[in-house]
Amino acid sequence: MVTKQISDETFRQIRDFIYEKSGIFVPDNKKYLLENRLHRRLAEKNLKSYEDYLYLIKYAGDREEMRKLFDVVTTNETFFFREPQQFEVLTKNIIPGLIGKGARRLRIWSAACSTGEEPYTIAMLLKEHRETSLLPSEIISTDLSASVIEAAKKGIYTNYAVRNMPPQYLKKYFDSSNGVYRLNDTIKAMVRFSQLNLVDEKSMKSMRNFDIVFCRNVLIYFDDRAKKKAVSLIYDAMKPGGYLFIGTSESLHNVTRAFRPAVFNKTVVYERA
Repeated sequence: MVTKQISDETFRQIRDFIYEKSGIFVPDNKKYLLENRLHRRLAEKNLKSYEDYLYLIKYAGDREEMRKLFDVVTTNETFFFREPQQFEVLTKNIIPGLIGKGARRLRIWSAACSTGEEPYTIAMLLKEHRETSLLPSEIISTDLSASVIEAAKKGIYTNYAVRNMPPQYLKKYFDSSNGVYRLNDTIKAMVRFSQLNLVDEKSMKSMRNFDIVFCRNVLIYFDDRAKKKAVSLIYDAMKPGGYLFIGTSESLHNVTRAFRPAVFNKTVVYERA
């Protein structure tokens, strides 16, 4: 029988391991949540206790289980055209501004892409707008979770994911049947996916020369130290004068002064100094 409760000490050790590997901090008041989410992992691995699970990930070096652990602790709530005012600023202000400064190619990074709704939204917008439809562009999408990356590559969605989709986009870019929406290959081909840890310095060195970065609703899961590290590494990945989008409920205040806030139509975007 699987132990139902996790001891305070084991919780702290697993919490610290998650933080060390991902930058995600699980506070004490979320102990029950981690306990509930890991209980299924114990059952699937035929482990009798959370101590056995800690040994598996920390000392036995089970890489596949580490990927499962990241799936457990990350939240993948997303949908197409989420926070639409930011996409309006992207197409009406940011991209025209970059083109006006001489940009002949766009490199865009969706840094926590989940199941792909964000980067695919960007791809459709680039396809639809005259200024960007003929401009060479590259959309790179990454996430900590390997399972959501695989789901994103398939491009298959439910009614929930497309509920904010403008009807003309839904009709033009999706095939639908019985509440299932399949994204067409033209848009899927515009986005490249890979797994990436935002606080892993070695992996982040491969991310360079981006004009625009979306890292929305991610920093809320980091403590101050992890936030500063992630934002510093994102800064290094961007071109001077590039723009960073974070969630509308997030702020870089007290995190860094390396980005200048810029306001477009009451929407804050951060410019790399």
